[in-house]
Amino acid sequence: MYQTARPHVLPPQSFDELLGGGGGPATVGALRAGERSWRLLVVRALLDAAATEPTGPLPPLTAGWRLLARARSVAEPEVERLLTYPAVGMWAAHTLRRLRGTADDEAPLWVETGYLHALAASAAVRAGLEFRTAVPVRHGWAVLPALGAMRVPDGPDWGAAEVSASGGDREVRVAGRRLGGPDWHALTELRADGCTLLLDDTDPYRTLRRPVVPEPVDGTDEWQELFRSAWEVLTATGREEARALADGLVSVVPRPRSERFRPRSASSGDAFGTALASVPDDGEQFASTLVHEFQHNKLSAFMHLFTLYGDDGARLYYAPWRDDPRPLGGLLQGVYAFFGVTSFWRRRDHPLGRFEFALWRAQTAHALDVVGHSDGLTELGRRLVAGLAEQLRPWLAEPVDRRIGALADLVVADHRATWRAYHLRPDPDVVRALAAKWQEGRSGAGRAAGPSRTAAHDAAPVPGKPVRAFDTRAVLARWLLADRAGFEELRDEPGATVAGARPEDLDLVTGRTAEALDAYWALVARGEGTPENWVGLGLAARAEGDPAGDGLLAHPELAAALYAELDGRADPLELGRRLTAPGLG
Repeated sequence: MYQTARPHVLPPQSFDELLGGGGGPATVGALRAGERSWRLLVVRALLDAAATEPTGPLPPLTAGWRLLARARSVAEPEVERLLTYPAVGMWAAHTLRRLRGTADDEAPLWVETGYLHALAASAAVRAGLEFRTAVPVRHGWAVLPALGAMRVPDGPDWGAAEVSASGGDREVRVAGRRLGGPDWHALTELRADGCTLLLDDTDPYRTLRRPVVPEPVDGTDEWQELFRSAWEVLTATGREEARALADGLVSVVPRPRSERFRPRSASSGDAFGTALASVPDDGEQFASTLVHEFQHNKLSAFMHLFTLYGDDGARLYYAPWRDDPRPLGGLLQGVYAFFGVTSFWRRRDHPLGRFEFALWRAQTAHALDVVGHSDGLTELGRRLVAGLAEQLRPWLAEPVDRRIGALADLVVADHRATWRAYHLRPDPDVVRALAAKWQEGRSGAGRAAGPSRTAAHDAAPVPGKPVRAFDTRAVLARWLLADRAGFEELRDEPGATVAGARPEDLDLVTGRTAEALDAYWALVARGEGTPENWVGLGLAARAEGDPAGDGLLAHPELAAALYAELDGRADPLELGRRLTAPGLG
């Protein structure tokens, strides 16, 4: 069906655009061509690995491939688009892992490999062929990729359904039911001026993890209106960037609504052209999410052509947009995505937009500095990081309203310190030595000095178990900037609306720092020394001009460990002041 092709070569301009975090329509077209070849290689490897596997009640895989080739001979553009559909990439990658023993699933293997027949049937429908085949049924659903799903009730969890098209009108039936009938759920097209995305709520491989059953959205008008609004924002923010995104993204996978200001989204290097997204708060948030995930899409496709790092993933790093430590590859993906997010918010001129810009320029610059010093990058990886850092550098000097900038600084310090408190473990010997010095100093027998520079060096991160998300105070800041009336309604019971939020957090973000300081101090003193409370104490102390704030924010993990070693017989603020002593480094 396919002939050997020459290796892919990116034009110099496209190469430079991608290294700089951008990429216009021509560049995205080159990436799509590379992804098509990558996709075919994975599918070919899957078919080779599955050649001797049982196919259950389904036809041989060779029959599916023949039907696919037949459809392509009639409707090549349609079938090519289908082969590069994002969920097809997830299917091929997941199923190949199953065949190689590196992944598992509850479904019989023939259900996974049999998706090829569903792909072929979908291609045949698009080509208008007369045909007859069988496709897998998962928990009562037979799916035709990029078309929709047919409900097939009253059967086993894993089965097969006949798909056919016959007669002069080539009427298509699945399990005897007509496409377009009451049991058929067709995918919705989200349309805006110049862009169309499929809202994929049926494909088993759409969620980028394990296969799932269809979850048809009840009413898609909200998604349509949100997409139309998002597209207006994208074109107003950057028409060329919007055009490139429209050329690259194919589908959106809807997920349930999340908390306000806490959208959830994802993408995968195996599924170029899709973004998984919770129901957005508004069009602007949706636009930001699409920019974010499309950056991931571009970098993943670029890394299928070039090597940016060589790292076994054993070393973990702080990623300013995650609560967990991340390997080098994850950090590199993050800086690329949040460079795009920063660029997006830089052009949104309202209080929340300026806050997001101030926040993400600082966090992205920090992460670029960290990843730039890694010895795991290739020469090309170093070029990419240096190019992003060079573009970001002048943005750091751009003015932001003082109040908004102060909120962004608070959120930056909050996330970094909370991450340290959860994921770094001070050396017990160092903690005991500091406790002894503290007690000597309190008794007048010696001076309670800060730890040595060597003692202050960070150990390798140890993933902790946060009791709440690290962005809790950031979410409150967003409420404050975008909806002051709504923010005031949070005061009686903030945790009911913003998971994990407490009244002292509201005091902190609104500038009632003396009240917040008293509240955090009392919590720590009575034994509720969670990382959030130690960091809150540090943030409030810093805002009040107490030098304890700098010590607590620089070394919250050490402050908490030392306080515990002293059995709580120390003033938490005094500990913070001592942690600013020279030599802490």
